[in-house]
Amino acid sequence: MTTNTALAARATAFARLHTSAAPLALANAWDVASARLVEAAGAPAVATTSAGVAWSLGSPDGDALSRDRALDLIARVAAAVAVPVTADIEGGFGADAAAVGETVAGVLAAGAVGVNIEDGNRSPAEHAERLAAARAAADAAGVPLFVNARIDTFLFGLGDPATRLDATLDRAAAYLRAGACGIFVPGVSDPATVAELARGIDAPLNVLVGPDAPSVAALGALGVSRVSLGSWVAEAAYAVVRRAAEELVSGGTYGSLGHSLPYGELNGLLKG
Repeated sequence: MTTNTALAARATAFARLHTSAAPLALANAWDVASARLVEAAGAPAVATTSAGVAWSLGSPDGDALSRDRALDLIARVAAAVAVPVTADIEGGFGADAAAVGETVAGVLAAGAVGVNIEDGNRSPAEHAERLAAARAAADAAGVPLFVNARIDTFLFGLGDPATRLDATLDRAAAYLRAGACGIFVPGVSDPATVAELARGIDAPLNVLVGPDAPSVAALGALGVSRVSLGSWVAEAAYAVVRRAAEELVSGGTYGSLGHSLPYGELNGLLKG
C-alpha cells in the first residue's frame, strides 16, 4: 500500500513533468493492459481516458459511470505501473462540491496523483467550488495532487466565438484561484489560439491532440506543457475490433489482424 508520503513525492515528481521545453505527452489508457503498454513505451506517466474507461466498463462517457467503478479501475491501473498515474474523473463523480471532495479522497486512496475535472455546461462559479473541494481534500491528505481543470468552451462551442478566448482565459484564472494546478483546453489546436492561451494562462497548459494537430515539439514551442491523446487511442482500438468483425462476418477473411501484438509480448506485460 502506498503511503501518503510516497504519494506526495510522486505527485511532486509528476508536476515537474509539465514543461513547454519538453511537454508531457500522454497516450491515455483505459485498463491495465493499455496502461502497461503505455509505460513500456517509455512514457513517464500514465493518464486514463474517461471515455475509454467508461466504454470498457459498459457505460457511456459523460458522468454516467459510477464513482465506485471508476475508482476501482484507477486503483487497478495505479497498482499495475511504476510511473505516476493521473485520472480523468469527468465532472468529479458527484452532484456537488462536497461529493467531488469525496471522489478526490478516493482517487488518492487508489494511488493516483493527478486528476482532470471538466466544467462542461456548469457555470464557472460552480466549477470553481468543485475544484476548491478537490484541492481541500488533497490538502487534507497531505498530497500535492495535480488538479488539471478542463475548460470546455472550445470543445462544446460555448458562448460567442468572438469572445470565447477571453471567456476561456477568465475561467482559467478563476479555476487557478480555486486551487487548480494546470488548465486543459480541448477542442483547439490552431497554433495562433494555442499561443494566446499559453500566454494568457499562468500555469501549465494542456491541449488535446489528434491526427491533424501540430507535433508535440511544435506545441511546446507555442508554450504548451502537456499534450493528451484523450479517447483517440481507445477509439482506434475499437475501430480494429469493428474492422476485424466486419471482415470476418462479411468476407470470411482476417487481414485486419495483420498488425496485432504478439500474444507472448502482451501476455508477458501482465505477468508479475
